[in-house]
Parts: sequence; C-alpha cells; structure tokens
Amino acid sequence: QVQIAESGGGFVQPGGSLRLSCTASGIVFSTYTMAWYRQAPEKQRELVAFITSDTTANYTNSVKGRFTISRDNTKKTVALQMNSLKPEDTAVYYCNARHQAYTHITLWGQGTQVTVSS
Repeated sequence: QVQIAESGGGFVQPGGSLRLSCTASGIVFSTYTMAWYRQAPEKQRELVAFITSDTTANYTNSVKGRFTISRDNTKKTVALQMNSLKPEDTAVYYCNARHQAYTHITLWGQGTQVTVSS
C-alpha cells in the first residue's frame, strides 16, 4: 500500500525548534524527489524545501539558514529540521513525493500542523 505519513508538528514559541518527519511506504523511495510544502490559513500552498535522491537540497528564501531537509533512503524517511521559528511559519506542513522520471506521479501526506506563537 502506497502511503506518505507525516509526524512531529506541534506548538512552539518564537525562536524555538521543531523536527518534522515523513515516512513513505509502498514506493521505491530512491526514485522520488521528496519535498515539504506548507499552507497557512487563506494562503496558497507553497514549497518550503525539496531534496533529490542524491541529497541535493533547495529551500525557499524565507527559510534558508533556518530549516534543513534531509533524507534516509534506507529507512524511506525525510525530515525537516526547523530552527529559529517565526509566527509566519505557522501552517499545515505537507510531505510530498514526486517521481524523478515520471513527474506526473506525485503523492501527498495528510499534513501536520505547526503553530508558532507566544
């Protein structure tokens, strides 16, 4: 069964840290680019970071230097370490898997809420 599942969201004060994890099953993980997206209330979903199978990573400008994406192809997991969190990071965070050759094949998790507030 193909499944993408996130965990690790929660509530944190500004300046704090959270680590999101995503586990994939039912796919050949190493053939997928993995990404984290987020969607704040009344805003469009935006790409936060992605990492290719050879661990090349890219970040949206607003999180550069604060967030780090990583993956473990053996465990079929991808993580997003979020440091120096700001209230504007508050959103539902989604894990995404996109096949590197057949890019129309894309999978989504159900999302995990991250709230940054004092």
